Amino acid sequence: MSNNVLHNIIVISGPSGSGKSTLIGKLMEQHPEIIFSTSHTTRPIRGKEVNGRDYHFISQQEFLEMVKNDDFVEWAEVYGNYYGTSYREIDSKSKKGGDTILALDIDVQGARKIKKKYLDALFIFVVPPSLEILRQRLEARERKFDQHIRERLEIAKKELQQYDIYDYIVVNDKLEEAFKVLDAIYIAYRHTRWRQEAFMKKYLIANTG
Repeated sequence: MSNNVLHNIIVISGPSGSGKSTLIGKLMEQHPEIIFSTSHTTRPIRGKEVNGRDYHFISQQEFLEMVKNDDFVEWAEVYGNYYGTSYREIDSKSKKGGDTILALDIDVQGARKIKKKYLDALFIFVVPPSLEILRQRLEARERKFDQHIRERLEIAKKELQQYDIYDYIVVNDKLEEAFKVLDAIYIAYRHTRWRQEAFMKKYLIANTG
């Protein structure tokens, strides 16, 4: 842990179509102490998305100004749009103390940058059972955007080759089974020795005199 400062951060990544967003949503429903990290993006609002909840939607000019000011822990251009996680977002939410845990839904290159700066974060990689199944999921989800599927599959192949930066791998074949694995990982993370350090010190003082 850098500077002995505890940051309550879990990073969950996975190729587009892996189901990571659905799994993160279920994890947050199960554990109300988890709060979501809201990224900045230049892409347009979709459907029922809400500015400030799903993303901070900003112009490209605003985004590049934040890049210039070194406001982002990580940022990237994805499919022609910019995405980034700000230091302010992490610092305001990950050090609230108590049981609060900050969840980041970011891609592999973003996770690699986070790992360099927050050594105590938990890194989880959600993967499909096969690339063929991933292709089927993308086709079912994006029938209006067939031209993008091949590109997404090529990016997925590159992302999957970088699995070694993660602490845990969750294979999302059947959603409920994958969630059981993710939930078990999260519970174990909450009970690591260094996260129970304060409790143990109080425990020893109270019970050993």
